[in-house]
Amino acid sequence: MKEKKVHGGKTILISFLVALILTIIPLPPLLQVVRPEFITIVLIYWCIALPARVGVGIGWISGLVLDVLTDTLLGQHALTLAIIAFLSIKFHQQIRVFPVWQQAITIFVLVAFQATITLWIKGLLSEAPSFTTIMLPAISTAIFWPLGYFLMRQVRRNYHVN
Repeated sequence: MKEKKVHGGKTILISFLVALILTIIPLPPLLQVVRPEFITIVLIYWCIALPARVGVGIGWISGLVLDVLTDTLLGQHALTLAIIAFLSIKFHQQIRVFPVWQQAITIFVLVAFQATITLWIKGLLSEAPSFTTIMLPAISTAIFWPLGYFLMRQVRRNYHVN
């Protein structure tokens, strides 16, 4: 049996690093509230494109790195990104056949679910922000999804990531 050679591990890693950089770049307070969830976009893309290579473990690790970089409760982003990775892999065949605008709606639902878990965790810590400030990134992430999707797909094709 012929074994298929995999390519693009460095490309996947670089895409996560770029998403981390975009996440920690300082913005004015007004723009900070509507910043898209770049890590979530990258994680969902790779989970639906290559579910055998990027999964819950990668979501957990990237969440831990994000927790450290953003100085949040350790494990908060790790939990939410692991759940998002699981759901993305579970439904990757359905998500892949949707047109991009329907994928954006799915991304909105996933990020809204992630925001709800974050709201719940912050509520347990007695530091809950308003529901609207938690949901604004879900809207901006859904709006940003088509651009992120086409950009990531082009990177995947140009660097032969499989």
